[in-house]
Amino acid sequence: MITLRQVSKVYPMGAENVHALRQIDLEISRGEYVAIMGPSGSGKSTLMNLLGCLDTPTSGVFELNGVNVGELDDNQLADIRNREIGFVFQTFNLLPRSNSLHNVELPLIYAGVPAIERRQIALDTLAGVGLADRASHRPNELSGGQRQRVAVARALVNRPSILLADEPTGNLDSKTGQEIMALFDELWRQGNTLIVVTHEESIARHARRILRLLDGRIASDESLDPAGPP
Repeated sequence: MITLRQVSKVYPMGAENVHALRQIDLEISRGEYVAIMGPSGSGKSTLMNLLGCLDTPTSGVFELNGVNVGELDDNQLADIRNREIGFVFQTFNLLPRSNSLHNVELPLIYAGVPAIERRQIALDTLAGVGLADRASHRPNELSGGQRQRVAVARALVNRPSILLADEPTGNLDSKTGQEIMALFDELWRQGNTLIVVTHEESIARHARRILRLLDGRIASDESLDPAGPP
């Protein structure tokens, strides 16, 4: 599903160039559950932006489902993000004046799905994350865990190829964070491809594979027990 060949990313900073990623080779197959870890400045955020088609490589090849992402223009990148990738952010990024249902419907609106159809799809997706009874609630009427579940539902509503989560438990207490990770475990068991960026070892250990970055390179690539998450 994902192939990176000799991918580098360089950012010009004044008179100098910052090498955020250095000749990364990586393959991620459909149905994998991968965690990306690394200290600040290791390149994990840059790698996440590339995998999420929010940025393109300076050099090398990044293919997503056989498409060379580096050859796409901005409109094509936006289209592939909406169709192929579901994003879950640390800060939830929900529209504060919209209820849960409308927040989940948003990607379907962008995709041009008719109103009656998208409402039913959004309701079904909310039910799938345990929030069927919170469809009419706005974010300020929900707990942190419920808001993150709405964000997960929004990420899943287009049935994307990849669910990409950036520090998904960063704004949650430990108990709620574990509830969200239990949801991720279930989504993986249902066949979803998950990529989670985290600095917490306990969160990474829910994945089946841990990539550790250092100085723009993959320092280690660890496979965990294939029997399933804890």
